[in-house]
Amino acid sequence: MDEFSALRAAFGATAGEGLAALGQKRALADAVAPYLQRYGLTPCRHQAREVYAGMVPAGRFVLWCQVWAPPAPRGTVFVVHGYFDHAGLYRHLLAMLLARGFQVVLWDLPGHGLSSGEHAAIDDFAAYVACLRTVQAAVQAQTLAPGPWLGIGQSTGAAILATDALERPRVAPWAGLALLAPLVRPWGWHRASALHRLVHPFTRTIARRYRPNSHDAAFVAFIRRHDPLQHWQLSLVWVAAMRRWMARFKRYAPCELPTLMLQGEQDRTVDWRYNLAAMAEKFPRAQIYRHPRACHHLVNEALPIREALFAELGGFLEQRATPQATLAGERGRR
Repeated sequence: MDEFSALRAAFGATAGEGLAALGQKRALADAVAPYLQRYGLTPCRHQAREVYAGMVPAGRFVLWCQVWAPPAPRGTVFVVHGYFDHAGLYRHLLAMLLARGFQVVLWDLPGHGLSSGEHAAIDDFAAYVACLRTVQAAVQAQTLAPGPWLGIGQSTGAAILATDALERPRVAPWAGLALLAPLVRPWGWHRASALHRLVHPFTRTIARRYRPNSHDAAFVAFIRRHDPLQHWQLSLVWVAAMRRWMARFKRYAPCELPTLMLQGEQDRTVDWRYNLAAMAEKFPRAQIYRHPRACHHLVNEALPIREALFAELGGFLEQRATPQATLAGERGRR
């Protein structure tokens, strides 16, 4: 049994029945409490009118999903985490979004966090995009995603959101995307690519080499020693899927969607100069903010850096949110 076995059992038994309101389901709230405590999410419950959680079936996967609902939502933000990440690590971003009045959808990619699937592996990035659309449909079916819709993606999550928008530019539901340290290719890709071609026929995984990706020493220590949902093997199946996605990405036509890109200039996880140029070509209306001291994991950077990044992000979101005055008028007519 692992630390979250009670959560897995409780929510696994209700998979496919929709997300449950924790305020109305004491047994499920008790099951999720250790998870919220472990990842520092418990204080965010005081910012939310309700929290919904559950397992969402998505083809061959079952996805852990949470919806955090403030008293008067000004729109819905779908957060898509990065490779080796999971939703539990996004407490700073969650607190900021709730404080600004946004409904927040957090979910774990297949093979990450509490979702099913081979650890940190995927055979095609298209499966990630399909899972995103399944989550969107699931929360929309329960009327848990008031518009406008905004997306925030970190690294691989940014690649997933970008792909979704580029694949359906006329019907994509987004009012705007925020791409944080977006992945197009990793740092040192030429050397890594050659190594991958050499060893991929003989093994499925190699040991993950963790390089500190934030100036927040407590976060780095937590990842290294205290996060039970971390995985320490790099999937070469995932690398092969990324390689095929990179080729597809080049063929997409540009999209006029309002986009913000945030990037740290100390990032040694992705090839950020190449990636920003490649993403800007696909999203010509993109605003780009580069922080000279930030590393890769932008939502978990040291406080002064994070505040600067969140100021840029918050301003972008505010321009596309439902105005507070409109919400007040709607409440007055009820």
